[in-house]
Amino acid sequence: MTRRRMTLWGGRFADRLSDEAFAYTVDLADRRLLSFDLAGSIAHVEMLGATGIIAAAEARTIREGLERIAAEDFEFVDGDEDVHSAVERRLIELVGEVGEKLHTGRSRNDQIALDLRLYLRAAAVGRRNDLAELIGALTDQAELHADTAIPTYTHLQQAQPSTLGQHLLAHGWALSRDRERLLDLDRRLAESPLGAGASAGSSLSLDPAQTAAALGFASSFVNSLDAVGSRDVAAEFGFVLTQAMVNLSRLAEELVLWATSEFGWLSLSDAYATGSSALPHKKNPDVAELVRGRTASAIGHLNALLVLQKGLPLTYNRDLQEDKPALFWLDDTLASSCGALAGVIRTATFHPPAPSPVTEALGIAENLVRRGVPFRTAHAAVGKLVALLDGRPFTEASADVLDAAGVQSADLVVRPPQAGRSVADQVASLRSSTS
Repeated sequence: MTRRRMTLWGGRFADRLSDEAFAYTVDLADRRLLSFDLAGSIAHVEMLGATGIIAAAEARTIREGLERIAAEDFEFVDGDEDVHSAVERRLIELVGEVGEKLHTGRSRNDQIALDLRLYLRAAAVGRRNDLAELIGALTDQAELHADTAIPTYTHLQQAQPSTLGQHLLAHGWALSRDRERLLDLDRRLAESPLGAGASAGSSLSLDPAQTAAALGFASSFVNSLDAVGSRDVAAEFGFVLTQAMVNLSRLAEELVLWATSEFGWLSLSDAYATGSSALPHKKNPDVAELVRGRTASAIGHLNALLVLQKGLPLTYNRDLQEDKPALFWLDDTLASSCGALAGVIRTATFHPPAPSPVTEALGIAENLVRRGVPFRTAHAAVGKLVALLDGRPFTEASADVLDAAGVQSADLVVRPPQAGRSVADQVASLRSSTS
């Protein structure tokens, strides 16, 4: 059976595209861009009317039709080749032949570049908010545990004493930088490609500056070939989201470790844990484990975005259709991962054991430094003391042991290390930056 198709091309073709080829080339992913395609089309037709390229009455009729589409429960049909053709099909159904003037001075090449930039700008705001939610969960717990003593780790071995508040805020600062990257990216996203056409613009008297301003862009394109043929901003968006997922994965890994009986740092809420089909006693940190696993997929999608571009001659090539599934997956996954991890953290009960006394070793060595002992000598002396004590705390060192190591009893009273700003100051800064 021959199905009705809506395409924006075909005048020079004698034969109908095969069903197989049509099905293979149809883009279903871009249906997600419907609202952005409509916004771009409204701005475009207003410009066509303002410049006199089409009559003002025609522009008004087309705009009203587009606004009706935006307000209705839009239905795609099997014959729609992409979101652009679907909108034009429905527009012609609503307003008649005048709807065929919508595409004047425009190509799907600059149209999809525009839709994608509009989507990415909106998505960046959404993901900044999602990251802020997760930072909020971290800062709330950090405030509760500003003085809860824990060890820091290097090489997964206890290193120095710190607090749980400081540790949780370290993750908060990493996520804060991800938010900053999304904000910085907007400077490069805020350039409208509309008017670049298929590759080299149009001979019509278009006003790209008008459409750029109407859509909230800071400027319009400088080079039409670059405007339609590049996807570096899409790859940059993909990188920022993937880096954020990597940061989430590091946090998730620690939650998995801390929930073990071996670490015993936290207890998960029943609302954010799962069980075992075979082992009745199990309480598994599946949310954190899935964040870890989906980060692997995120890295794969970023790689796809980069490889997609590596051999493309200017300007547009159909390969670029494949950028959207990767971008949409990354966008959805970061959003859901932030929300799920925020729930885990907010509902968890933290109860870390005190750090090992051996974590005071550097503080003792620095006490020797204050007495004028060279650090290398102090390092060796405290190392010898650790060996002589054989796992016992420094406070159990006898006078003979201290003398053998060259350490004085007063050296055992250490000062807290300077680990940056106070937890209270950091919490205030992070909350201010995410408000």
